[in-house]
Amino acid sequence: MRKNFSRFILVLSSLILVSCEYFQQTDDRKVVVRVNESYLFEDDIQSLINENTSPEDSALIVSNYITRWATQQLLIDRAELNLPQSQQNEFDELVNNYRNELYTNAYTDAVVSRALDTALNREDIEKYYEENKQNFILNEDLIKLRYINLAKNSNNLDEIKKKFTRFNEEDQQDLLNMAIQFKNYSMNDSVWVKSKTVYDKIGPLSVDDRSSLLKKSNFMELQDSLNVYLVYVNDVLSRNEQAPIEYASATIREILLNKRKQSLIKELEKDITKDAIKNNEFEIFN
Repeated sequence: MRKNFSRFILVLSSLILVSCEYFQQTDDRKVVVRVNESYLFEDDIQSLINENTSPEDSALIVSNYITRWATQQLLIDRAELNLPQSQQNEFDELVNNYRNELYTNAYTDAVVSRALDTALNREDIEKYYEENKQNFILNEDLIKLRYINLAKNSNNLDEIKKKFTRFNEEDQQDLLNMAIQFKNYSMNDSVWVKSKTVYDKIGPLSVDDRSSLLKKSNFMELQDSLNVYLVYVNDVLSRNEQAPIEYASATIREILLNKRKQSLIKELEKDITKDAIKNNEFEIFN
């Protein structure tokens, strides 16, 4: 059957040569394949290959694409012949609605993005947070911590542990100066991170360590076959607690910007309708 279909494609290509002269009366693009009233042009397949593609690979890519395209067109033609007209009308309406959505959304996004003020002051974020605290409850644990991952055979491990746990300004600078020997590290223990991120970063850490991980001001030393992981938990918030504003602020920012955007869209729709009525482009008949 596959051989027969390949012959069919070849026959179609031959037929194109006969019909091409007539077709090009209305379109001067070069036709490659025709399936009933659908045409595939040379322009449509040029983007499939580039100058680095070998002739053999190019021929295979084009051949496969033509076969897929022809099969799809044949299936569409059969569907139009065999599907109930009511179902076809429903599909046409869905396609038309989707097209309208694409056009209107693209246009409103383009217009609104030029007018949208993305600057938000701290007061706006704090006000929204205070008015909607019940919407910012944690669904997972948050942790502030610092950690270092280094090789087990490090000569200065004890020195590093001492500086890591004490962590005064001098210690912090010394650790940053040593960072070239660390496989991975984070010294910023003032930022809330999700517990999942911590488990992903620190290999030996498991759910069995949750009680230790969720203990404030707690030092942990973990090992695997090659590495030592030094972890210091600075602060903890457990799931179902109130999310801190610094953690929720990114979400609040998106909410407030979206509110501004929706307001601008409504204003645009109102203005465009008003202008259309004024210019006699829109009228309702009673």
